[in-house]
Amino acid sequence: MTFTSPYYFFFLLSVYVVVHFSPDRLRWVVLLVASYLFYATFESPLLPAVLALVTVISYACGIRIGRAADPRRRIWIFRLGVAACVLILALIKYLPAVAAAFGGEAGRPYATPLISVGVSYFTFQAISYLADIYLETQEPEMHPGYHALSLAFFPKLLQGPIERAGALLPQLRKAYVFDYDAVRSGMLLIAWGLFRKLVVADRLALYVNQVYGDVGTYAGPALLLATYAYALQIYFDFAGYTDMARGTARLFGVDLTENFNSPYLATSVADFWRRWHMSFSRWILDYIFKPLQIAWRDSGKAGTALALVVTFLICGIWHGASWGFVVWGLLHGVYMGASIFYRPYQVRLHRWLGAEKNRWLKAWQVFATFHLVTFAWVFFRADNIGDAWYVIKRVLVFNGDIKTKHNFTMISVALIITLLVTLLRNRATQWMNNKTIRWAVYILLIQCIILCGVHKGDSFVYFKY
Repeated sequence: MTFTSPYYFFFLLSVYVVVHFSPDRLRWVVLLVASYLFYATFESPLLPAVLALVTVISYACGIRIGRAADPRRRIWIFRLGVAACVLILALIKYLPAVAAAFGGEAGRPYATPLISVGVSYFTFQAISYLADIYLETQEPEMHPGYHALSLAFFPKLLQGPIERAGALLPQLRKAYVFDYDAVRSGMLLIAWGLFRKLVVADRLALYVNQVYGDVGTYAGPALLLATYAYALQIYFDFAGYTDMARGTARLFGVDLTENFNSPYLATSVADFWRRWHMSFSRWILDYIFKPLQIAWRDSGKAGTALALVVTFLICGIWHGASWGFVVWGLLHGVYMGASIFYRPYQVRLHRWLGAEKNRWLKAWQVFATFHLVTFAWVFFRADNIGDAWYVIKRVLVFNGDIKTKHNFTMISVALIITLLVTLLRNRATQWMNNKTIRWAVYILLIQCIILCGVHKGDSFVYFKY
């Protein structure tokens, strides 16, 4: 049951009604049961069991770390808890590949990418919880129910955001109070997320899947458009999910982290990662990059650059067991590692040219960053490394046709509508105070979703990660 399924809205309405009329002392129980039921709808008995196992491990280790007085005992408990979580994640995430390689027919039940949906996100949250306790920035949660709910809370269960315990637990504990404005904004966020997913991302996917599914039959124009379209598809798909997750959580009085901040307007790759999947970016910064940077600090800039390369290599491997993901991660690591060396000279050059605040310089930086990121997306999207190289070699050979069986006109219309809405979003806050305009926007948005959306029941791009 995904956020785009009609069944999800019946589920959400039912949970909301029960939570609304439940006493405060039982609301965590309702949300916890609902979260596990939601997770169970993916028809993999492993998923709720893995969630429960990670919950028990992180809860027990968190309490023991908090109680341990001996520093050596604290660090061993912390390492044991993290190692157990990482081992569980690795086994579940790579089970399909292992089963396919060694299981033959017996491996077929584990071949679905949904076998590990959500596992990365609640495991990362559990690891950050243990790290924060070990670093004494977070007290252990003594109530097992609230700890379990913080990991399982269904709006953010499948694709994040990766919430820190210090931000999420107090919100889960506070008394529920009906807030009309919060409910209205939550429902609007859900509708906006549906629009971005069904009308924009899924319509772009029709073109992208057609071209990238058989790259050998296409030349430059189609490959170039499909590559640009994928860069937009993955953004609108993931950002649409995040909007729906944040909107759902807001109905229950919980504010989740905003995960995207106009990432394709970034002026550098480092800036891109400050804007893209921000909860994950902060996670890898705090728990992978910084420890490596500290360990290699004696090597100066070279140590920092190497820490960035290794961090993003790990990031690529986390996305999947294929060379495409490895290359994608290495590219981002090399982009950022190289910037450690050339950035000081770049600043001096801009200052010497007097172009530091020139708007054309910023436009060029946005253009260059977008194309660096999009180049890396080729390896991320291609079915294999051979297809990725074919796209790169043929993408500028302009002797082909952009046509596929899917009309690009509808895609263009969807993008134009989204661009206009995005540009007007700040002003729309004032306009939405007018009841007539507000309801006109609601109706128009719903009509666009119904008439222009792609209703095929496809899952979100990041479900398999």
